[in-house]
Amino acid sequence: MRWQLASFDELSSRELYAALKLRQEVFGVEQTSLYVDPDGLDLEAIHFACWEDQLLLGYQRCLPPGLQEKESTLGRIVVAPAARGRDLGRELVRRGIAHNLQRWPHSDIRIHAQAHLEKFYKELGFSTDGGIYDLDGVPHLEMVLSNPNSSAD
Repeated sequence: MRWQLASFDELSSRELYAALKLRQEVFGVEQTSLYVDPDGLDLEAIHFACWEDQLLLGYQRCLPPGLQEKESTLGRIVVAPAARGRDLGRELVRRGIAHNLQRWPHSDIRIHAQAHLEKFYKELGFSTDGGIYDLDGVPHLEMVLSNPNSSAD
């Protein structure tokens, strides 16, 4: 497996295509959620991917504080159906957390988690922040991982 961190401009057209395809396959088709996936945030994101040869196994985007939320965020976290059951999702999120804490050391991390994954994210250190809400037809929760180095408001 090969792990990749890249800005939007550093992604090849094939890498970008693979990420958008995987996101559409899982979030749009598998989960039957209708929404506009290219939301403008990809342009400022750090794209975090896991590859096996030319096959994209997992993907997430890391956003700086102030772009989507006041905190840094992890989003579009997805594992290819063929790669599930290998604990790749957990490793992907752990690496995303480490990246965000290193890159934005004074920021907490906020995610918009699918509600059925609350326990998974709690095991990785996130706390639920608010109740369940509908996002594009899928129940979600906001969750926050507190950074001990973040300044108190």
